[in-house]
Amino acid sequence: MVTEPRNARSRRSRAALLRAARELVESEGVTAVTMAAVAERAGVTRRAVYLHFASRAELISALFDYVNEVEDIQGRFDPIGDAPDAVTALDEFARRHAEFMPRILAVARAVERVAPTDPDAARHWETAMYWRYETNRALIRRLDEEGVLAQGWTVDTAADMLLALISNGVSHTLLVERGWTAAQVGEHMARLLRSTFVEPG
Repeated sequence: MVTEPRNARSRRSRAALLRAARELVESEGVTAVTMAAVAERAGVTRRAVYLHFASRAELISALFDYVNEVEDIQGRFDPIGDAPDAVTALDEFARRHAEFMPRILAVARAVERVAPTDPDAARHWETAMYWRYETNRALIRRLDEEGVLAQGWTVDTAADMLLALISNGVSHTLLVERGWTAAQVGEHMARLLRSTFVEPG
């Protein structure tokens, strides 16, 4: 009989715990994620959870790294940087963001709701918002450098507005409350961003 190497078993066990934590967040919210709850959802003992994560804070932090890895955030957004010009990059960003949001919206909104009172969630939320803003700013800066940023905007004000337009609340309204498909959101968001931030002609 071939036995699975210990490090492979450990990675598999860790992934199972993180899947359980993600399921809890999506179904019950971040506050439901305790070491005991994750153990119960995964069908293991609390001791097994502590073998992989020293604290709830470490588990929460690892959860968001896990979601980013499973959903391949970097791979999904890499083509934006490869776009031949800033306007094409903006269109690509709108569509890829729309495709991605349904996959992480439940987790993102759960974290956003409790960030003001949950320090573990707050640390992740601050990091997520930082990277969202920096991504937005890079897009807007490219429009500005190529001379196509619409009049009336600065890089800073346009980046702030873009951050608001791609907020979790907007995605939830369109995808959940209004029942739009990701393709519809991407198409119309691309149109909105182009008409808002790109100089006509």
